[in-house]
Amino acid sequence: MADLELRDLVIEYSSGGYAVRPVDGLSAVVHDGELVLLLGASGCGKTTLLSAMAAILKPKSGSLRFGDTEVVGLSGARLTAYRRGTVGIVFQAFNLVPSLTALENVAVPLISAGVRGRDAKVRARKLLDDVGLGDRTHHRPGDLSGGQKQRAAIARALVHDPPLVLADEPTAHLDFIQVEAVIDLLRKLAQPGRIVVVSTHDERLLPLADRVVEMTPRTLARSRPPERLELEDGELVFRQGEEGDLVWVVEAGRIRIFHELVDGGQEHVATIEAGQYFGEIAPMFGLRRSASARAQGPATIVGYSPSDFRGRFQRADEPVVITTGATD
Repeated sequence: MADLELRDLVIEYSSGGYAVRPVDGLSAVVHDGELVLLLGASGCGKTTLLSAMAAILKPKSGSLRFGDTEVVGLSGARLTAYRRGTVGIVFQAFNLVPSLTALENVAVPLISAGVRGRDAKVRARKLLDDVGLGDRTHHRPGDLSGGQKQRAAIARALVHDPPLVLADEPTAHLDFIQVEAVIDLLRKLAQPGRIVVVSTHDERLLPLADRVVEMTPRTLARSRPPERLELEDGELVFRQGEEGDLVWVVEAGRIRIFHELVDGGQEHVATIEAGQYFGEIAPMFGLRRSASARAQGPATIVGYSPSDFRGRFQRADEPVVITTGATD
């Protein structure tokens, strides 16, 4: 039995030359036999985190440990063994080969690993029976419903009996009838000896989980006292990639907004003057900060929760009257 442990995990990659940090200092522990949801909106880093767990993407820093294995440091034969024997992946788009039957799609990973064709098909047939597709073994993907394709994809992910199953938005393409069978199957997969990690934006899956990792901050409805900051020249307000919970209004001074580049450089976006606001997009839409903000000389700023900001500066029948500068 093995636990999945993340400590101060940071994942960064380049997007158009900008440094994108969808996972920044994440720590979490998932125990053996649990089903965990990575819950959040599109673009929040769910698939990126799954890719790191699968050792497809290497984190910039931090620890990602499954049992006694430090996944971040794997290479060569140990990396291949981890990907093949430890992790089973259920892709959002199914990734079934159109020209192969359900049985052949499930058997292919076994044959690729050196298992004899006959033995591979015996194993594949049992797995298809287990996921309720015993009567669809000779059907090609084009003859299967969305829910049946997803169950075939789950069967394929289980061919090596992996102790860690990763499912990326498994209900994204399913209607409410098909979702029920897939939810029931995922719940049954999480048992002693196996952890199941599911990325989703679908809150209907919440009752399914033993643990939930919220990848998108929920701040819109929260009210809190305004937060006033007296900043010195060069002091950081927030950093690109961080979660955002406040909208900031400049009372005095200036705030510089800039993008962090992969090579360590910076790209100027805007200068926010007194009477303007910034940083509203991230908290209002549940996104991470798309830029960094730093004081340009001494400055005074006041932070408001999104609901308080809208109530203070915006009436229902008219737009915000404060002059806008740059957003996140």
